[in-house]
Amino acid sequence: MNKKFSGMKAYVRMEERYEGLNILFETSQETKDFVIDTIEDVKKELELTPFVFEKISNDREDIQAIYIEFHDDVHRTGGDFFERVLRKLEIDKCEDEACGV
Repeated sequence: MNKKFSGMKAYVRMEERYEGLNILFETSQETKDFVIDTIEDVKKELELTPFVFEKISNDREDIQAIYIEFHDDVHRTGGDFFERVLRKLEIDKCEDEACGV
């Protein structure tokens, strides 16, 4: 990675057979493209296809989020996927302290 983006935060959520990673960042097309490209790279590397969608906050115009979810994740493959994405984004911890890379 050539540039470290500031303002990115990660939150993870795990339940039985479900894993989700939420990446929040300041609204910037460059940052959004970087996050999406990183996710696409990891999808190709690991040959996994999680649900990926974005949300723009209605309350805060300066905040945007990308969600990555694995449903019915019996084998817990989502954790490896999330760790790789976080490492490539240079996010070394989740805000909810549920993960660390």
